[in-house]
Amino acid sequence: MPTTVGTENTPEDLITNLLHLEHDAIAAYESTIERLDDPAKRERIEAFRQDHLNHVSQLEQFATRLGIEIPTGGDMKQMLTTGKVALAGIAGEDSVIKAMKTNEDDTVQAYQQASSNPVGDADMKPVFTKALEDEQRHRAWMESAA
Repeated sequence: MPTTVGTENTPEDLITNLLHLEHDAIAAYESTIERLDDPAKRERIEAFRQDHLNHVSQLEQFATRLGIEIPTGGDMKQMLTTGKVALAGIAGEDSVIKAMKTNEDDTVQAYQQASSNPVGDADMKPVFTKALEDEQRHRAWMESAA
């Protein structure tokens, strides 16, 4: 299902929703790591989780500057992102990676939208662009690894 994250009408809502999305992603990565036996795959997924932690750190700086409350967790979508991974775990590692790839589809779309959203200021755009590059790299690896 396409995400609307990245299309918000205020910078405050944009940053808040990106932070929720990132926390959802981190929870899904943690769930994935628990379900992988292959050490190389676990290591790669952990590196991707670190990228998401870096995104949170950068987004939190914008939230502070904007004077908004910083979300410390995901939203209701977290149940969907982690639930897909948990269910896929029954079918094996490749299915877990495929489930994560669908989560990455949403983060790629969110950062594509955020990168072109006019409510994002000049300081935000490079952060959104870098996050988009990270998400595209994550997704490409998942497509080839599953």
